[in-house]
Amino acid sequence: MSTPTGFMEYKRQLPADRSPLERVKDWEEFHKHMSEEELRTQGARCMDCGTPYCHVGVNMTGGTSGCPVHNLIPEWNNLVYRGLWREALDRLHKTNNFPEFTGRICPAPCEGSCTVGLIGQPVTIKTIEEAIIEKGFAEGWVQPEPPKNRTGKKVAVVGSGPAGLACAAQLNKAGHCVTVYERSDRVGGLLTYGIPSMKLEKDIVQRRVDLLAAEGITFITSTEIGKDIPAQQLTEEFDAVVLCGGATKPREFNIEGSHLKGVTYAMDFLNGTIKSYLDSNLQDGNYISAAGKDVIVIGGGDTGSDCVATSLRHGCSSITQFGTHKKAPLERDMLANPWPQFPNVYTLDYAQEEAKAIFGDDPREFSIMTTKFVGDEEGNLKELHTVQIQRTVDETGRKVYAPMEGTERVFPAQMALIAIGFDGPEQTLAEQLGLQTDRWTNVKAKYGEYKTNSEKVFAAGDMRRGQSLVVWAINEGREAAREVDKFLMGATVLV
Repeated sequence: MSTPTGFMEYKRQLPADRSPLERVKDWEEFHKHMSEEELRTQGARCMDCGTPYCHVGVNMTGGTSGCPVHNLIPEWNNLVYRGLWREALDRLHKTNNFPEFTGRICPAPCEGSCTVGLIGQPVTIKTIEEAIIEKGFAEGWVQPEPPKNRTGKKVAVVGSGPAGLACAAQLNKAGHCVTVYERSDRVGGLLTYGIPSMKLEKDIVQRRVDLLAAEGITFITSTEIGKDIPAQQLTEEFDAVVLCGGATKPREFNIEGSHLKGVTYAMDFLNGTIKSYLDSNLQDGNYISAAGKDVIVIGGGDTGSDCVATSLRHGCSSITQFGTHKKAPLERDMLANPWPQFPNVYTLDYAQEEAKAIFGDDPREFSIMTTKFVGDEEGNLKELHTVQIQRTVDETGRKVYAPMEGTERVFPAQMALIAIGFDGPEQTLAEQLGLQTDRWTNVKAKYGEYKTNSEKVFAAGDMRRGQSLVVWAINEGREAAREVDKFLMGATVLV
């Protein structure tokens, strides 16, 4: 334990963010950093409780509690408190291949299940995690570590998102020859195309990719398996194939007027902006611009928030974000939402903070549903019609939305961004390999085993479990690598 009374002596502290009005002028990371002394103090707040829920990583009532990669959080908090940063880095890397990603973009379910949070504010776990890995890079402690021996076994990993990268890293560590196929022109999957640069700068992603390449992993970009290379060819040329392609098929939003110009799926909007920014600092104009438009974002999750932040940086005239969920309470309801569940409380995400700073208010509308899009005579979107709703859950767990009479409204809009989630993976690979899928069209492979019904083929990450957190993808990539190693060698050196 760092200090038995640290959680009583010290208050929770987070790094300051750059001013919203300043940061919307660029695409750079919006967080600032804390001093080592401040971080050591925050590490002292960890009480190393007898049963630390922070690293259990389980699903509870539809949400995640604790860390899915089972980070040894009390241990590295204590090491930071003692100033043993190198040892903290080693302990962090035992369970997490990419703490520089999770330390920036993970919603930190570990903090939601921190025992200190029962009586006060939880430990600043996520900030300490990022600080450990960044100090490791700054001090030169993070260096390529290629395996000393090769097994002669070849593995293909399809998809270079967090699941694919984690799987490849672990398999390479075990000595297998790993080739990662990515259909985009850059490695990283949603880490590169999907998450805006202000949340995760792309040189951070490339830094890790370069490290993995130096350790012996081969990356092949601009190559779509199932299109450029038949999927069956991989099973013929490799000893094992791991599918980590993600859940990339957007959920359809077919209501009246959804065909109008200006109605766009969120990932088309985000990915186009990110690629144009990386290619030309947006000078090529190859993206869908929100400049000068009244923008409505339909969807209250992280992707919707990223659409808000991106629209603001384009220079939109106004921004509104719709969610079907109710406005969360200011304080946690310990009966309906008890610890160690992730706390459901009202907060402003980075994007909502920025919108409020510019336009004067939280941009979100709660318990609202779009009923139709209306266009002008040239087929351009001009307005959205909505109604307030009551959302309930029936006996099967299905969400039911009941419109409230007399609550109809009309919103002017020249752009509507659809950010309501995904309907599983694209089906090309499953069809070419004859893979079984579940009722959500995810590739069927039992959690913990990851083996599909096709010989030599495994599946992990969002492609297997559906849309989820980056930290779950890393968990599944690591565990799938362990199962592949067992399949190839009869036993495994991976944990």
